[in-house]
Amino acid sequence: MYLGIDIGTSELKALIINAQGEIIASNHATLNVQRPHAHWAEQDPERWWQACGEVLAGLRQQAAQAWSEIRAIGLSGQMHGAVLLDAQGEVLRPCILWNDTRSAPQCEALSRQHPEMMQISGNMIMPGFTAPKLRWVAEHEPEIFRRIDKVLLPKDYLRWRLTGRFISEPSDAAGTLWLDVAKRDWSDELLAITGLTRTNMPELVEGSAVSATLKADLASEWGLSAAVCVAGGAGDNAASAVGVGAVNPGDAFISLGTSGVIFVVNDRLLADPQSGVHAFCHALPGRWHQMSVMLSAASCLRWLCNLLSVNESQLMEEMAQLSEEQRRHAPVFLPYLSGERTPHNDPDASGSFFNLRHETPRALLGYAVIEGVAFGLADGFAVLGDAQRQIQQCSLTGGGARSTLWAQLIADVLQLPIVTHPASASGALGAARLAWLADGGVESDVCLKPPVQARYLPDAVRGKVLQQRLQLFRTLYAQQQQARALLPE
Repeated sequence: MYLGIDIGTSELKALIINAQGEIIASNHATLNVQRPHAHWAEQDPERWWQACGEVLAGLRQQAAQAWSEIRAIGLSGQMHGAVLLDAQGEVLRPCILWNDTRSAPQCEALSRQHPEMMQISGNMIMPGFTAPKLRWVAEHEPEIFRRIDKVLLPKDYLRWRLTGRFISEPSDAAGTLWLDVAKRDWSDELLAITGLTRTNMPELVEGSAVSATLKADLASEWGLSAAVCVAGGAGDNAASAVGVGAVNPGDAFISLGTSGVIFVVNDRLLADPQSGVHAFCHALPGRWHQMSVMLSAASCLRWLCNLLSVNESQLMEEMAQLSEEQRRHAPVFLPYLSGERTPHNDPDASGSFFNLRHETPRALLGYAVIEGVAFGLADGFAVLGDAQRQIQQCSLTGGGARSTLWAQLIADVLQLPIVTHPASASGALGAARLAWLADGGVESDVCLKPPVQARYLPDAVRGKVLQQRLQLFRTLYAQQQQARALLPE
């Protein structure tokens, strides 16, 4: 049996799979994001550990026999977060999350002063990445910066609590801007730019390798063998790729979670920093991937539903009743509620509706939101370069994948076949598969593509209409950039 644990932004999820890859049990706990100031997004790492304990206790109760047979643990987690520890292992401040954009001024300064950062890291300097967050801490919280002993990513903080070891792996480390992505190793030059050294970083192992073993006291407390190992694991999207079997060049998937991601597997580093496309290491040795990222995806629909006091399933049902003519004349929504990454790298971008009228029903607002997210994905897809031609179809994962309307809309906008899988295809499943590999599993047996639940083929007629609306969407963003200059400071 193999245990996979995934620290997301809104929940911590864990599941157990057997040696046939079947899910035996799963459980989750809710997480909340604190936003004490504009552009800030933080979480308390201690809450992750509490949630982990709650979720694992539930799994042990659900499947006691399977629990006792666990041989290895895999970890997945939200990327880019900065967990700062002092020499005693105490957390110095709340974790600054991936969707926190306060470090935009530090990014601008780093881009001017150190253009070599993009060349070595293979990525544009964006506020979501970890290195600019540390520059912000150094400038605004210097007393905390002076006390930093270790900088950990979210899943690696959990590993430290599980094993007592400071270890990470290349797929997650690639999102820090401290990794030489081609070499899959920390760059002393990049670390020095933000006043850090290799001693402040965890060791690196590959995602499918053994990183450490579970602490003896935890193993005893949890009723597990002291020989249980913990795999290197992966950043959330690389883990999700392993979960959907996207492990060979040309394999691709779209994740519709809090953020929106297009992920394409490569057999070598394909970096184009100026495009805003991320070029990271994959969770498996000898592979890399490109990733376009929009900061707000399914979270846009959640935001609207909260405003309208309606649940998502109800609003989706109302949206499904809209006619093609109504959708053609729907408002246009810019989904930049947290700024944007690919392709704009614009932390000040904001969300907006265009073409509202007295008679606009809430269903059309909902449709505008999911269409706007699909258009944001199209902008990210457009800058993938040569990788576009390798993609024959995309798997769709994340909470948004439950919507047939949204899946068909993405197929029509991208003019690309979209397939969905059972809800179990997730970062937690990928983490469990990496645990299986660390325990000696064979990749061709472990990293199978899950069954196709539904297939959505692009409609050329709808696609033509959507392309016209996409052009309007892009024009509105360009005009928003101009209009922002008129806003008061």
